[in-house]
Amino acid sequence: MRLKTMAFSAAAGRLVGLSLSRNSWILSRGANTLASPNKLSDPNTDLIRKRDIASCSVVQPLRSENKVTVNFINRDGEKITVKASPGDTILDVVVQQDLDIDGYGACEGTLACSTCHVIFEEETYKQLGPISDEEMDMLDLAYGLTDTSRLGCQICLTKSLDGMTVRVPESSADIRQSDGSA
Repeated sequence: MRLKTMAFSAAAGRLVGLSLSRNSWILSRGANTLASPNKLSDPNTDLIRKRDIASCSVVQPLRSENKVTVNFINRDGEKITVKASPGDTILDVVVQQDLDIDGYGACEGTLACSTCHVIFEEETYKQLGPISDEEMDMLDLAYGLTDTSRLGCQICLTKSLDGMTVRVPESSADIRQSDGSA
């Protein structure tokens, strides 16, 4: 009986090890969770869910070369070029890259201010998604508003935006810190 128990225990251990190995491989290689959750994807196009919020549902390859170049023209005219991940917002990029843009994104992307107001080139602006009513309301409070203005917290990077240039307006206002008469 003891021999059968040991054999069973060894077999179970191999099975568990095999199961863990397979799951580890799936986790390390990624699985196309959006297309078919039970089927492994091609290792050359492995996908992970980067972000799962309504405005930025993005799936991206697990490759370091899958970056988007973003050029910022700061308030003082300085050009700052950074690489960022598709699915990140413009606000995410400023925060993660620790860019020196004073007061940018004061409400941390909650659509409660307009401090992440940026101005896009016309060609880039046409590629962006629609503006929500909430974003439009906050943009109405932004200084230096243009026809191609958007809030950086609402713009998710995609590969098609690679190389874009965004200009940070010369000044910004955070309505939350005024007396409300802006």
